[in-house]
Amino acid sequence: MHNDQLVVDSLRFLSAYAVQKANSGHPGLPLGAAPMAYSLWGKYLNINPKDRDWINRDRFILSGGHGSALLYSLLHMYGFDLTIEDLKNFRQIGSKTPGHPEYGHTDGVEATTGPLGQGISMAVGMAIAETNLAARYNKDDIKLIDHYTYAICGDGDLMEGIGYEALSLAGTLGLDKLIILYDSNSITIDGGTDISFTEDINKRFEACNFQVIEVKNGNDLDAISKAIEEAKAEKNKPTLIKITTQIGYGVPKKVGKSSAHGEPLGDENILEMREFLNWNYDEFVVPEEAYEITKMQLSEKSKAYDNWKELEKEYSEKYPKEYSNLKRALNRELPEDLFNEDFFKFEKDVASRAASGDVLNRISKKVDYLMGGSADLAGSNKTTLEGIDFYSKENRLGRNMHFGVREHAMAAIGNGMALHGGVIPYVATFLIFSDYLKGAMRLSALMGVPLIYVLTHDSIGVGEDGPTHQPIEQHSMIRALPNINFFRPADAVETAYAWKIAVESKKTPTALALTRQTLPLLEGTGEGVEKGGYILSKENDELDIILMASGSEVQY
Repeated sequence: MHNDQLVVDSLRFLSAYAVQKANSGHPGLPLGAAPMAYSLWGKYLNINPKDRDWINRDRFILSGGHGSALLYSLLHMYGFDLTIEDLKNFRQIGSKTPGHPEYGHTDGVEATTGPLGQGISMAVGMAIAETNLAARYNKDDIKLIDHYTYAICGDGDLMEGIGYEALSLAGTLGLDKLIILYDSNSITIDGGTDISFTEDINKRFEACNFQVIEVKNGNDLDAISKAIEEAKAEKNKPTLIKITTQIGYGVPKKVGKSSAHGEPLGDENILEMREFLNWNYDEFVVPEEAYEITKMQLSEKSKAYDNWKELEKEYSEKYPKEYSNLKRALNRELPEDLFNEDFFKFEKDVASRAASGDVLNRISKKVDYLMGGSADLAGSNKTTLEGIDFYSKENRLGRNMHFGVREHAMAAIGNGMALHGGVIPYVATFLIFSDYLKGAMRLSALMGVPLIYVLTHDSIGVGEDGPTHQPIEQHSMIRALPNINFFRPADAVETAYAWKIAVESKKTPTALALTRQTLPLLEGTGEGVEKGGYILSKENDELDIILMASGSEVQY
């Protein structure tokens, strides 16, 4: 057996046996996509399992999170903290190998994926953050930030609206270091893609300003490698590599069928798979030669890491100010004098959205790694940073962002930016349109990503736009989410305190519900905000009733 093929088939059998032992899971994607995953991880993915938080590592996201058995097998083979025993505990309560990849739970997992389209959208955010940091910190003689963002996606990711939204923006922004490997197996759970997905993907992505490369045989490692090299050579646009695969490859009775997608293969089919792939090793046994190959590849990757560490040392000595600022940004450190008396000071009654805009700019003047924008509502959301350029293909230094009318992708992109690190991202729209971004907001909370949501026009006070734009149930929806701080400030001072909590947060997202209408400055508001609620007016006599309110209703 050819050496590379030995590793590919090791990945296939580890995945198949993990699903079989769990009696639950998705073997089809791992069997079909193992060659593309190995080509990427073995030759091109710049990682160091001994320093998983290395800022210049390449990012890899398995957007089709249901294929997690493949990701866990890769992480095991490439030196991350996952053992064979962990693979045997796939999908079990308390294991390191849950059914879908979970950020912060499993060593080496860059993002929580599973809801389709989210992964490729977060990849776009990571690519944006990389370009911004590179523009800010790289020098002519030292490229400190210089990495790629890769994702493997499937037909489902590209059917999802969020996926189209995000990749459309990626093309507009010319994110040339974003490379999407498309596992094109033409199968859905309900049948072939001919029943629901017949568009010309190549033309769609070419229209979105992507370079499109086709690999006709998903088992051709040389062709896949050549495609990745061609993608890395492109300097003006992102790349989609369409790789034609067979779901359930190696299993004669399952290959190319929907039944390969989401159920264990069964003992008989695994026996036939062993015969088809000429596999003579026991269950969960990886041949030593396969480990030697990945160790050799890791040795090459460690050289690249060591070279970068030398660059980092040189950079820190030649550019100490920039290096210090980068470190602060990566750690989300805030200036000691940020929250001074003036930060919380307001002279007149204003809408809380206007107060938010003022506070945002107070932060931006001292925190130059605050970056974000709105889904085409910046003027209404009051989210533009004054005196700061807009981020674009031509200007990577910009910290204002035009997300376009793409609420769902905007939130997922914000998640990706936060996951990458080095920026404090915020996103904005009307509160009513939080419905459109709920999936990504839920992942913010699940991952503990401190993305800041600015949600204005928070009540029937929106007025003439009518019930389509008047949020009613959205407050309850967001409050019901575990691990998100939801603030509805009663005045400008409370708004400032809410922003303080938001930018200080490191493991919790924040949603700010803000008014369109002017609110009076109230006496005694502010310092109790971080408790989630406080007594604004105490009883003078025996207590008969407690009145509770938030936001614009507190004034009454």
